[in-house]
Amino acid sequence: MPQSSTNNWSFQPLHRQRSGSGYGYPQHVLNTVPETAVLTTPPPTRKPLTFSSQIAGVASAAEHKRRFLPARKKSAMKMLADTEREEALNLQIEFEWVLRQEVHAILKQLRTILVECAHRFPVPLYENEGKKTEKFILAVSPDQLKAVLTLTGDAITQADISFKLCKAPSQTQRTSITGESPWKLQQVQDAANHLQTAINHIDDVDDSYHFKTSDEVLHVIGNILDALQRGRNSLLVPKKKPIDELIKGRNMKSLVPNLPEDLAVSFYLQSHKLIIAVYQLLNNQGTMRFDSRQAEASVQWLNDVLLLLMNGQKLCQQLKDKISVFSVYKDFTVGSRSPSALSY
Repeated sequence: MPQSSTNNWSFQPLHRQRSGSGYGYPQHVLNTVPETAVLTTPPPTRKPLTFSSQIAGVASAAEHKRRFLPARKKSAMKMLADTEREEALNLQIEFEWVLRQEVHAILKQLRTILVECAHRFPVPLYENEGKKTEKFILAVSPDQLKAVLTLTGDAITQADISFKLCKAPSQTQRTSITGESPWKLQQVQDAANHLQTAINHIDDVDDSYHFKTSDEVLHVIGNILDALQRGRNSLLVPKKKPIDELIKGRNMKSLVPNLPEDLAVSFYLQSHKLIIAVYQLLNNQGTMRFDSRQAEASVQWLNDVLLLLMNGQKLCQQLKDKISVFSVYKDFTVGSRSPSALSY
């Protein structure tokens, strides 16, 4: 389609194109571009890159990198070192505060828990008069085993025991314990002794003493934790004895009347329970085995003691974990602001 004259940049108004005296305009010649012509602008001429100029550009970039990157790297490393030094210094300040303040506060709190635990024991322990008396009924239906007993402190001072034999189910064996010869529960005294040891470790640390290293604190906490663990194990894990040792044991002499040589009775604590077990030796065609029956009853003070011992262990472990964070800085000492661990 032919282009309109109004779309051509060379269009001139009619009064500009007309000439002659008849119209009152001066005579002139108008230079125009044909409407069908294509207007183009030649691109600017550029000088082609030579190999030498390319090499020069690469060398310039390399020189810039060589000159400025090491400086930036050194600056970044210095900033990192300064940050690590500041963090280490803050860690040491916190460490000194823990040694001087928090360790003593936790030991005081721990002592309060353990003294409360000592007061729950039925034996004289740390201002506890002890000798608490409780009555229990341990039974297994139907009349297989029954014990009605009195527990005073760490000993069974009275008990009526009856049980049926495996060899003669219709026969009931009876025996008893009297106050003249009580049955000793050694587990109670063992646990109380370990608790007393743990409290003594705390009392050995003077309130005005300033711990200087993490090793000092970890040593004290380790001793306390060890004593508490032995105390809990005394109540949780009774010592196992062979049946021959049970039959010949000292406590068997407390039974009146004495039992036949193929029978044994055992009282022990396990967790929060008081348990009675009766064992009978059996000869099965030349092979010795034993049959057993047991009954149990829950003891409230045992449950309280175990809970308080566990709380004491948790508190010790929390302090131990916190101190262990600082133990990597072996040269940390109170009052020193430039330990070798902070050197860069």
